[in-house]
Amino acid sequence: MGQLPPGEECRIEPLVSAISGRWKLLVIYWLAQRTFRFNELQRHLGAITHRTLTRQLTELQEAGFVERRDFKSIPPHVEYSLTPLGQSLIPLLQTMHEWAMVNADKLPETEQ
Repeated sequence: MGQLPPGEECRIEPLVSAISGRWKLLVIYWLAQRTFRFNELQRHLGAITHRTLTRQLTELQEAGFVERRDFKSIPPHVEYSLTPLGQSLIPLLQTMHEWAMVNADKLPETEQ
């Protein structure tokens, strides 16, 4: 099994900071499936509030992972999708998913 290089500064800290929190990885997961409008993304996420989803999307946009496309129409039409940088996280999510499948019974129950 590979090991992390010793004696080097931790390069994952900015990434962990950018994707930390209860919802960000789930937002990225759903946006990896396809482009979503706000309300349909919120429906897929379940218990997330409008305010929290707005904040999470804004932070992911600021980090460069999510793109917001405003069609400047009435009624408003806005879509969210992953940027190329956000798409580059998909293999990481796949690896995390595989790890979770193997180790699910060792993880604590989560609140929904």
